[in-house]
Amino acid sequence: MSLRIRDLHSPNQDDRPAGVPIDMLILHYTGMKTARDAIDRLRDPAARVSSHYVVDEDAAILRLVPERRQAFHAGKSYWRGNTELNGRSVGIEVVNPGHEWGYRNFPALQMAAVCDLCLEIIERHAIPAWNVVAHSDVAPDRKEDPGEKFDWQGLAENGVGLLPEMSAAPVETNEVWAMLAEIGYRTDLELAVVLRAFQRHWRQESFDGRLDAETLARLAGVRQRIRSLLDANRS
Repeated sequence: MSLRIRDLHSPNQDDRPAGVPIDMLILHYTGMKTARDAIDRLRDPAARVSSHYVVDEDAAILRLVPERRQAFHAGKSYWRGNTELNGRSVGIEVVNPGHEWGYRNFPALQMAAVCDLCLEIIERHAIPAWNVVAHSDVAPDRKEDPGEKFDWQGLAENGVGLLPEMSAAPVETNEVWAMLAEIGYRTDLELAVVLRAFQRHWRQESFDGRLDAETLARLAGVRQRIRSLLDANRS
């Protein structure tokens, strides 16, 4: 599809830190009653929040901050040993009222626009699949967006992010923290908090924060997929 991108300046931006690569893509939902409310907030100097892009439910795309600049979307965050993720990421806000205001399915047209936009960003910056993440992945103790209705599987099937590799190899429950750390998560939080974030991304049919057999298998599968991609990059 042909992307419709309109520029609408947000003052909430800054220079990126010198020497830090753009190697992450973080997806959010707006979590406000209307798209207009969200856009107004993302452009309000007093709010000190912004994103690079907003994708509306009709697939229209706004660019609020150029990618060469830092937007204020991740907040206190962590992924794969890095903090201050605003400096190394591109942020996309996907219009949806979120859990507070009537969380609903993301329209197919909207998700198609998100996918195409992500593919362009990934190609521009050579962002690895393991660094295409949710706001809830990088801030599991604070955030739950874009949530369990977001079509992560559809994105991954089209080259945005990754799908688990399913393996018959047995996995022990005592490996759970090591797997979460290798995928990228913080390990200084309650296990249920981190597992719930993982499940919202990779096991959306159940996100109760419990370590059941299926969650353990998905954890092992995501870890294995990352290892396979890293091995392929090194060869």
